[in-house]
Amino acid sequence: MVPAKIGIFDSGFGGLSVLRAVLHVLRGHPIVYLADQAHVPYGQRSMKEVQEFSIEITRWLLEQSCEEIIVACNTASAAALHHLRNVYPDVPFVGMEPAIKPAAEQTKSGVVGVIATPATFQGAMYTSVVERFASGVIVLENTCPGLVEEIEAGHLDGPETHRILQTALQPMLEKGIDTIVLGCTHFPFVIPVIQEIAGPNVRVIDPAPAIARQAARMLKTSTGSVVQNTSVKFYTTGNPTIFFENIQFFLSTETQIHPMKWDNTGYLQSV
Repeated sequence: MVPAKIGIFDSGFGGLSVLRAVLHVLRGHPIVYLADQAHVPYGQRSMKEVQEFSIEITRWLLEQSCEEIIVACNTASAAALHHLRNVYPDVPFVGMEPAIKPAAEQTKSGVVGVIATPATFQGAMYTSVVERFASGVIVLENTCPGLVEEIEAGHLDGPETHRILQTALQPMLEKGIDTIVLGCTHFPFVIPVIQEIAGPNVRVIDPAPAIARQAARMLKTSTGSVVQNTSVKFYTTGNPTIFFENIQFFLSTETQIHPMKWDNTGYLQSV
């Protein structure tokens, strides 16, 4: 039986945090990863815009014979996941949902911090998760303006990254948070800085491993049961050279990057 091909997309390389987890769980499945760096960051765009991007990217991934789509972006999940499932009811979609439930279950102080993009906080998905799972828990929020851009630029330990996170987290720490939920797939790449600021007694929840396990469940695949090597094809609508450098840094692998572009009518094309 030929392993199903998996499509993964994000506004940039934040979704590489999800891909990294998927590569540990789903062995042997061909993967197509598209970074829409022409439009990064999604979090500052309207939900309608992000939905339109997500619809076209999904159409393109399905043309590449992908059988499962991982929306490795919290903003795109908030803007488009429900719509995509309605349009393609036979396609399994795995989206990003802020890990409010495990945070609410595990907090001892009863105060949880969430850092995410503005669009994620504005989405119905986030509101629903908080209403369902955070009853009796204080949820503090911050959008960390500029953090996605710093991460995209590779400034994972730079002074501006530290400043943004210090500004976001210090007021939460003063109010007693003992858990931090990462509501953007870019943010796991700065966990060392977050942990440095928050201290050893604050738990940081990276949703990527849970997303990878969900992808395996939806494919009805036993995790790690397929032993052949996994092939990944990378595409970007941005600068292929910069994306190549990011992949080498974050995944410690060398690969070819296939450039893509958006045409005047909003369709994706190979360059």
